[in-house]
Amino acid sequence: MENTRLNKIGRLIQKELGDIFLKQTKAMPGTLISVSVVRVSADLGVAKIYLSIFPSSRAQELLNAIRLNTKTIRYDLGQRVHLQLRKIPELVFYIDDSLDYIEHIDQLLQK
Repeated sequence: MENTRLNKIGRLIQKELGDIFLKQTKAMPGTLISVSVVRVSADLGVAKIYLSIFPSSRAQELLNAIRLNTKTIRYDLGQRVHLQLRKIPELVFYIDDSLDYIEHIDQLLQK
């Protein structure tokens, strides 16, 4: 039961953060930020957000900018989900490099 609740909250946060990043990246042509996974802690205090950033050459630069603006992003998220969640978790952002890893493995297999 608890797992189902955490999954629903994770999907809600993933959807809303995806919309927030979509609106923010419209001003930056050629850049795409998508939320691939959200893992919420059992006490709903921390949400680990994994971002897939394209182009991957700018991933670290964009991640640093996102981390600097975490409070603003959390506030925007709170404005969107305040009716569904009583407490908005702290947001911790990570780069999801699984697609780069898969691409690297494919390149190695083709050799």
